Amino acid sequence: MERQIVKNNKNSIPSGVQTVLDVLECAGYEAWLVGGCVRDRLLGCSPKDYDVTTCARVDRVMDAFRDFRVIETGIKHGTVTVISEGMPVEVTTFRVDGNYSDGRHPDSVDFASDIRDDLSRRDFTVNAIAYSPARGYLDLFGGMSDLRSGIIRCVGDPSVRFGEDALRILRALRFASVLGFDIEPGTAEAIHRCKGLLDKIAVERITQELFKLLCGAGAEDVLRTYSDVIFQIIPPLSRTFGFRQHNPHHDFDVWEHTVRTVASSPPDRTIRLAALFHDVGKPDCFTIDRTGTGHFYGHAAKSVETAREIFDRYIRTDKKTVERVLMLVKSHDEQIIPERRIMRRRLNKYGEEALRQLIALNRADTKSQTSVPSADRLSLLDRAEEVLDELVAESACTTLRDLKITGGDLMAAGAPKGPMIGKVLNALLSEVCDEKLENSAEALRARAVELIRDFSGS
Repeated sequence: MERQIVKNNKNSIPSGVQTVLDVLECAGYEAWLVGGCVRDRLLGCSPKDYDVTTCARVDRVMDAFRDFRVIETGIKHGTVTVISEGMPVEVTTFRVDGNYSDGRHPDSVDFASDIRDDLSRRDFTVNAIAYSPARGYLDLFGGMSDLRSGIIRCVGDPSVRFGEDALRILRALRFASVLGFDIEPGTAEAIHRCKGLLDKIAVERITQELFKLLCGAGAEDVLRTYSDVIFQIIPPLSRTFGFRQHNPHHDFDVWEHTVRTVASSPPDRTIRLAALFHDVGKPDCFTIDRTGTGHFYGHAAKSVETAREIFDRYIRTDKKTVERVLMLVKSHDEQIIPERRIMRRRLNKYGEEALRQLIALNRADTKSQTSVPSADRLSLLDRAEEVLDELVAESACTTLRDLKITGGDLMAAGAPKGPMIGKVLNALLSEVCDEKLENSAEALRARAVELIRDFSGS
């Protein structure tokens, strides 16, 4: 399907960016917008940031912007960041990279005087389009045509591009996922052939691309088509590939089920990571009974163990995200029953955000188990979410801080200072969650007196 590109984008260039272009042009230097900002504008999107490239050497750039705040972000590579009207704009001198002996960084950078040399070193055709308000578009490698066709294609020989920086392999997959594009056959073949080069890339850089890939609208096709690349960066996932489940409740092998679960999840990084890892422990837990039916007893706990190893070795992210993902993996098989008392308990255990994520993961898991997912189970999850919505709208009491009574109130009612305070508060919360007791100060005080008496006598 041919996509429409917007060469006359109605979204004007931000005035801070236009000022940077004007300052350089007025000083006698060519200045072009390049990279993602040009690509996104052609697709009718608003760029998140703007990159400018110029024939001016970095010392000339700094002189031209002597009245601006300038951050020396990469002097060695000809890059500074100009703060223009409060907006950071990266300005880089035209350059040609030298050899990449480590497969990650150029050994040297030679500055160029021609924008064509600069565009020739870029990764993909859709990122190698330059735009100048004064000169229009410069598209040397058919990037606009590839945007219209929805194609990711390397500039020049893809093996050379990936040999220079193997992270470009994951960038290609990320763009395909986020933009919903296909990868040109020659580029795709080189991706499969060169995937081993990713072993040279820092985990932090891999993590950034993986997270964006997972949340893209085209994640399903990318994970399925380039599973070998995913297994290269996260080896423990490879054991799920082709692993048949031999179970009437599962039509697909473990990897195919995983891919479908990711795609059925909301595009939330935490939920999609949990979907990616929720069944990673299944191959270690497989048993088959006398009827030929497969079982995976204890696979949730094993999946948590394996996922933790993955976070330790192959993915770098914050502790809060790790712990939330592990919790979701551990609880993904937990039955969620749409009863107020039970949902109150779930709210107490997980909190609203985590419970909504767990419901979303459970729903995605259910949708991806068979070709015709269980309508009854999906209906239960829908009803559970409705009950959750009701409880949240009511500001229902689900935690100790929601109780209309405090430890001080309990001491005033005769409770001794110490462990009994917590014991009574937890007993009150339990009865409120079970809807046996009203969360009002009067009702709680009356019941607290009884509990203090009972606990004192025990």
